[in-house]
Amino acid sequence: MHGTEDAARDGRAGPDRSKGWLNRTVLGAGITSALGDFCYETTTVILPGFLAVLGIPAAALGIIEGVADAVASFTKMVSGYLADRFGHRKRLVLLGYGLTPIGQALIALAAGWPLILLGRIVSWFGKGLRGPLRDAIMVQAVTPETRGRAFGFHRAADTIGAVLGPLLGVALLGWAQGLEWADPSGPFRLIFWWTLIPGLLSVLAFLTLVRDPERSPNPALRFIATLRSLPARFRRYLGAVGLFGLGDFSHSLLILAATQLLTPDMGVVRAAQIAGLLYVWRNLVQIAASYPIGAAADRYGHRRVLVAGYALGAMTAVLTALAFAFDAGRILALGAIFCVAGLYVAVQEALEATVTAEMVSQDSLAVSYGALGTVNSVAKFVSSTAVGLLWSAVSPVLGFGAAAVLMAFGTRALLRSR
Repeated sequence: MHGTEDAARDGRAGPDRSKGWLNRTVLGAGITSALGDFCYETTTVILPGFLAVLGIPAAALGIIEGVADAVASFTKMVSGYLADRFGHRKRLVLLGYGLTPIGQALIALAAGWPLILLGRIVSWFGKGLRGPLRDAIMVQAVTPETRGRAFGFHRAADTIGAVLGPLLGVALLGWAQGLEWADPSGPFRLIFWWTLIPGLLSVLAFLTLVRDPERSPNPALRFIATLRSLPARFRRYLGAVGLFGLGDFSHSLLILAATQLLTPDMGVVRAAQIAGLLYVWRNLVQIAASYPIGAAADRYGHRRVLVAGYALGAMTAVLTALAFAFDAGRILALGAIFCVAGLYVAVQEALEATVTAEMVSQDSLAVSYGALGTVNSVAKFVSSTAVGLLWSAVSPVLGFGAAAVLMAFGTRALLRSR
């Protein structure tokens, strides 16, 4: 009796499955993610322009994003293991959301790439800490038959923040241009400071709204033994995810691509604003597509729909390479590329987690999500770094073309897996 009361006070009451898939936990996770994305996606949109103003090349952006993803990859694996062993999922998620505004503040203070890198690492450490555990909490709050809809709704809510934040950020950036600044980076720094508000609100939202189904600690759990016990089919699935991820570059590079293609006609600041709005357009597409994709996956099969999404990812890289090859710096053409990008990200973010839940036991769910996140982040580190280096050393056509080939092979591997 006392254990039940303690769990309720700690926000760890049992799952809300009896109330349907749109329950307090799913809704609370969606609101939290919307605020979190409001915070760091605003930075994602204006960071390439900030680097351009500071004179930092594309290779540096690729390395910054790649290293941040590598840190997130390690964190995702460890956080899943710690949660399964000690049972403190909600506390770790809260810590993860709390680190994001700290990283934003470091970027706001940066005069060069080293502090930007540190800020991005801190933010991505928090992202890696919270992501697998939040997904594990959500998947246990709904029935297996409604996971696609629940995760589709969550990703849509998540992306609402990724739309509203950058929109307001771009608007504030335009307004701040009219003020007097000691250097051109001043308007960008103002936006970074402003993002701290939604970042702190995300911590409060998760604390008060989300209920974590109570889990008993498992102190006997061993990290390597747990990984070895994961099903063989799940390990094959991770192989396909990783192969696709080797080409799945950070979309900060996509924003930078639009900025560079538009700069000759518009100037760097105006091009950065338009590129930011194109990213907002990508997120709007993702919002519109997330729930229908989840519902379609519940009906036709999650892996089958995920294969289609991976194919759209390869198409995104191909179209970006062609835009550079033919110097297609027109807003309409770039809008089509960002639209396809929004569709594939909607599929990827909603369904990679649900396919994982179909393959593993509930006891190893957090570790499995950690493994999934680790594979994705390590692969993205390689991809973002390689695309950025190939872009700077040879040409963007080669960088994005190589990404397209790897994503196509990953799609084929997922199609052939059973």
